[in-house]
Formats: sequence, structure tokens, C-alpha cells
Amino acid sequence: MATHSVVPMSGVKNVALIAHDSRKSDLLEWVRYNRDVLREHRLFATGTTGGLIAARTGLPVTRFKSGPLGGDQQVGARISDGALDVLIFFWDPLEPQPHDPDVKALLRIAVLYNIPTACNRATADFMVASDLFHGEYARILEDHTATREAWLRAQVRLAAIQDGGVDPGEPPAP
Repeated sequence: MATHSVVPMSGVKNVALIAHDSRKSDLLEWVRYNRDVLREHRLFATGTTGGLIAARTGLPVTRFKSGPLGGDQQVGARISDGALDVLIFFWDPLEPQPHDPDVKALLRIAVLYNIPTACNRATADFMVASDLFHGEYARILEDHTATREAWLRAQVRLAAIQDGGVDPGEPPAP
């Protein structure tokens, strides 16, 4: 049985902004268009993207490393720590990236921790136009502890059976 917790999000959101090289101009245009909205929040970005946003919009941006150099992983870690509230990630679905596993891991973490995620301009537009983006929000977070514990018990049982031992989940034979 899954349990849930509620993670409060304040009216001022911590927003992560990421874009692959072929999508940087699209994200930059989107940020310029939404500058007044984004000014009300704290912005974070991977290296090059953050540098471009700060230089071309004047908005303050806390920068992580470049995505291929660990920046995507830094963002994922901040999401799992509860330090980021929103992910806006304009990634290129047609161009292979040297850090594709990191991209997939980041998107997985965003879903796992139930943070609002926009991967294209239309979704990002809907997100910032929502009243929920501008006010407090109670984000529901599933506790995956029971699932992890059940998996671990199953692995222990499997290892015992494979080693020729007795299944620790079965009662001893009479």
C-alpha cells in the first residue's frame, strides 16, 4: 500500500531551465516573452543555457554545470532533495545527445518526484499561465519505501533459492 506525503510549494517557485543546443534559441525566446512572470521566481539553469538567459534577459540565474558535464544530474539531485519545484526542459527528440542517459534519468526523477515539467513551448505556456504557478500548491509525493522493501525481500528470496537454499519466505518443511 503506497503512502503519500504533501510537499508545499510557495508562491515563489524554484524553476529549472534547460535546453539542448538546437532548442536554446526557442527557450531564450520563451523566457524573453515570459520575463515578467519569471522575474517573480528563482531561476536555475544548466551552464550554457543559464549564461545565455542571464546575458540576454538580465534575469538572475543560478547556474549548474553544462548538461553533458553533469548539470542534468545536478538538477536531478536538486529535484530529489526538494530544492526545485518546476522543470522547463526544451530537449531535442530528433538529435542524439552524448548524455542521453542523463536526460532520461532527469525526466524520470521529475516524474518520480511529481514536479511540473514542460518539454515544449506549448506546455511551458500553459504552465506559466496557470494560477497554480503563481500561488501556493500542495504537491503530492508518493512514498516508494514499501515498493523498494518488497523488491529487496524478493531479491533475497530469489538469491536463497538460486543458491540451493530454502526460500526464506516459505515455512520450514515438517
